[in-house]
Amino acid sequence: MPEGDTVYRTAEHLNAVLAGRVLTGCDIRVPKFATVDLTGETVHDVVSRGKHILMRVGEFSIHSHLKMEGTWHIYQPKTRWRKPAFKARAILRTAEHTAVGFELGLLEVLNRADEGDAVDYLGPDLLGPDWDAGEAERRLASDPLREIDVALLDQRNLAGLGNVFVNELCFLRGVLPTRPVAEVPRLDAVVQLAHRLITANRDRVERTTTGDTRPGKQVFVYNRAGQPCRRCGNRIQSGKLGANALSLRDTYWCPYCQT
Repeated sequence: MPEGDTVYRTAEHLNAVLAGRVLTGCDIRVPKFATVDLTGETVHDVVSRGKHILMRVGEFSIHSHLKMEGTWHIYQPKTRWRKPAFKARAILRTAEHTAVGFELGLLEVLNRADEGDAVDYLGPDLLGPDWDAGEAERRLASDPLREIDVALLDQRNLAGLGNVFVNELCFLRGVLPTRPVAEVPRLDAVVQLAHRLITANRDRVERTTTGDTRPGKQVFVYNRAGQPCRRCGNRIQSGKLGANALSLRDTYWCPYCQT
């Protein structure tokens, strides 16, 4: 699933071509909103909120979440799409560009006044202008017995982290992903590092937590099960972790560098 840095970059690109423009075409291919036509309305802005994208158009907000397979593409007129048309869920046209949302995991059209109903449950946005490290720490600490990995992935605590960042963050702080929040030293430092990591990656396509953007060198533990730890040389281990049976996912750690 795309993480907060990818979603932030997507919103920035969409905002650059849509903000201030009048829609010359609007096709929402979701049954509940298929009759919505915002043609003639002005796009005010496009912003990210954690892993969510909000397009403010006239008095409405087009709310999307990429989930596992979703993407937004930007095309110039008459440019051939890179994905088949049957995968398009939203098509927004201006005189200069066409924005197409493919395979969006969530797509809905809300009144601007109701926008908060979709995103107000989220914790502080790591890449938002109103980022509040203290509030994020308070939310994480509110469930002291929860595994730190699971707590960091909970978007109600802080918004934007995904599995890659959380695995890497636990490694960099030297804690096992299964360690209870109450036993994590310097929870404030975990939050601060999360903010630094995602901010450092928000403007580049090649995400890195090692400082090296070369293929195969970009991460310490994520998706490296059985490979040697870049610090100590011991084998990276993997397992399943999640808030419940339906949310289990692969987790990675070094048994020597993380305690």
